[in-house]
Amino acid sequence: MALLDPEDWNGRAWFGRWLRTSGGGTDVVEPATGAVLGHVGLADASDVDRAVRGAAEARSAWAAAPFTERAAVLRRAGDLFRTHADEIGDWLVREAGNIPGKADFELHVAAQEAYEAAALAARPVGQVLATEAPRLSCTRRVPVGVVGVISPFNAALILAIRSVAPALALGNAVVLKPDPRTPVCGGFAIARVLQEAGLPEGLLHVLPGAAGAGQALVAHPQVPVVSFTGSTRAGRAVGEAAGRHLKRAHLELGGNSALLVLADADLDAAVDAAAWGSFFHQGQICMTTGRHLVHESVYDEYVERLAAKADSLAVGDPARERVHLGPVIDEGQCDRIHGLVTASVGAGARLAAGGTRRGLFYRPTVLAGVGDDTPAYAQEVFGPVAPVRSFSTEDEAVALAAASEYGLSLGIVTRDAARGLELAARIPSGSVHVNDQTVNDEAVAPFGGVAASGTGSRFGGDANLEAFTETRWTTLRSSTAPHPF
Repeated sequence: MALLDPEDWNGRAWFGRWLRTSGGGTDVVEPATGAVLGHVGLADASDVDRAVRGAAEARSAWAAAPFTERAAVLRRAGDLFRTHADEIGDWLVREAGNIPGKADFELHVAAQEAYEAAALAARPVGQVLATEAPRLSCTRRVPVGVVGVISPFNAALILAIRSVAPALALGNAVVLKPDPRTPVCGGFAIARVLQEAGLPEGLLHVLPGAAGAGQALVAHPQVPVVSFTGSTRAGRAVGEAAGRHLKRAHLELGGNSALLVLADADLDAAVDAAAWGSFFHQGQICMTTGRHLVHESVYDEYVERLAAKADSLAVGDPARERVHLGPVIDEGQCDRIHGLVTASVGAGARLAAGGTRRGLFYRPTVLAGVGDDTPAYAQEVFGPVAPVRSFSTEDEAVALAAASEYGLSLGIVTRDAARGLELAARIPSGSVHVNDQTVNDEAVAPFGGVAASGTGSRFGGDANLEAFTETRWTTLRSSTAPHPF
């Protein structure tokens, strides 16, 4: 039996079940072909209010349920992501433009996120404190209530479930606003999996919507915590609004991550890693390698090899062809990518490979001779573009890598791993990968960035415990305390 039927969500969204929305609707479009895959309802502020109130009503019983009950639901959800992998994977390919390997990776991580969340439900909920008075003094982690999750299109399944699963496991209800371009694999698939896993009705609401729906979710007085993944520009707005409403916002934002290739690097391995870092999922990943910093002694050869690698990669419809890159998500994004490449060449960069488009298919692109002011080097492109720049000393490499408003991920390629770690310690970054490129993710690892890349590690392990609970101080005396004066 199919988990996802387009007739179910025809003009609807998920309020614990399929219901009509007040904000109109939108087509779900396959970017590779332009085909309409379904029609979904779009939420407005009134829908958000309805969902939040429903979630607030449902969450008390869920928070009071034994942790074993919550854990069992998440374990079953992990199993169901595997059971329905073919069906959900097909939506990831067609709706989000993933190649099948990327879809498989998302499904694997989604299952792991569910399993890790199940384990999180059993984590210690507090600690005993020292106290001067004759009493028991302790802390206890309690659910925040209703968590608002706003997730993007580019890794739609992972970037939603990584907040939804731990928030539910810790006893909260969730209102999820996925990107309206990927409402199925970024929202409805999660809702249906959790429904099949036994999640009680009303604890998860999935409301695709435009910016207004997100603003309403952030502002709602019954949503004390917002988990946002998206662009730095939008994240600033979310953070500012959350601050005005005195609520926590966990922000995982953009990046322009650097890959340092030292003079002693194995160039075959370095180029292979670099191509993955810049071209995986058409470069539409926050951790994408956006700046290649290469020692001058190997720079020319590196550019030549990376350009040859780019030229060898197949680009096309991932649902019907065996390709390395699929389509960019929409025309606006493709126009932006091409505009940055064109402006960079106009500013003096050399086009070593790519730089052409066919519909929403953009060839993997290598730009050589870039500098501080080269648009595709200075900005986050969010496309399959690899700007390459040389350096002469390690101090210069460190300075160049650190000279960015972002601080999400860092890769260093060298035969001397200890030396790589020493260099990494000098460069601000949320994550560091020595002898690997910048795109890495595991459900068991903390994830987040610094500076314009976000508010630090907000996903994985203890970070989830911090993100989706409040710490309550509790004391207990055997008899009522006498007034001291």
